[in-house]
Amino acid sequence: MRALVTGASGFVGAALARTLLAAGWQVRVLVRAGSDRRNLRALSVESTVGDLTDAPSLERAVEGCDAVFHAAADYRLWVPDPQAMYRANVEGTRNLLEAARRAGVRRIVYTSSVACIGLPRDGTPGTEDTPVSLETMVGHYKRSKFLAEQVALEAAAAGAPVVIVNPAAPVGPRDIKPTPTGQVLLDAALGRTPAYVDTGLNIVHVDDVAAGHVLAFHRGRIGERYILGGENLPLRDILLAVTRLAGRSPPRLKLPHAVVLPIAYAAEGFARLTGKPTRVTVDSVRMARKRMYFSSAKAERELGYSHRPASLAFEDALEWFRAQGYLGDAPQNG
Repeated sequence: MRALVTGASGFVGAALARTLLAAGWQVRVLVRAGSDRRNLRALSVESTVGDLTDAPSLERAVEGCDAVFHAAADYRLWVPDPQAMYRANVEGTRNLLEAARRAGVRRIVYTSSVACIGLPRDGTPGTEDTPVSLETMVGHYKRSKFLAEQVALEAAAAGAPVVIVNPAAPVGPRDIKPTPTGQVLLDAALGRTPAYVDTGLNIVHVDDVAAGHVLAFHRGRIGERYILGGENLPLRDILLAVTRLAGRSPPRLKLPHAVVLPIAYAAEGFARLTGKPTRVTVDSVRMARKRMYFSSAKAERELGYSHRPASLAFEDALEWFRAQGYLGDAPQNG
């Protein structure tokens, strides 16, 4: 079978392309003209140049494909022009789903995010059934992904063969940017995290997320959402595990959110003046007020999904960061 993978030059998309190739699929990847293609080196994939905002390029990309895995997204917690994010994440999803519908694609797996999953007030893990609305979405990234997921749900309701997966915080090799979660790990490994706030994340190995996508193609029910998660861990435990692996001292100072928020506002103001992105954002601090814990029980039950311990994800991520020179070591091949 032939699959189109969008976002294949990125973190989740590259892991997905590798998983599909290992399973014997023919893989076509949609890449932008200026994309960093390091994650596609040595992969036997067919590349087609296009953009989610360019409908004709999408029609060419989906032609002859049995499946479309839409993993591309503008994933940033601070952007100087939010409208560009909405064009890519919302309108881009609409364009791709329409192109796939016209081409008669057998099944579409849309990569959403746990950012679109509600969090219960009592602190228990969120599920696909936890109530959520656009008004509860913090920041442009979450809002754009929520709206894009609505596009996918509406397409499924209209008869399109769309299955939705909601990955948690993926960790592992080939996080070249890195992603916001990968940057947290990298900063900790470099000893750049002197303090932390009281929050938590659901950590999942990126290869388990990729495997979950393929399971969703084969076993997912059209119009359904499936959380692809791993372990729920307090941020302090995440930082402790990473610093231990990197041979660093863990941060011991816990800062109240009220102290960090003014710092984030100042950092964003400086970013607007300089045009350079900031790692400390208002949205990230606001999101950190809750522990972002989720349950993958539905995916385990219906898809046969499983995940490895978060400790293995941390080990693989740091091993790759080290090999590529992100930790100050000499880069190696791979």
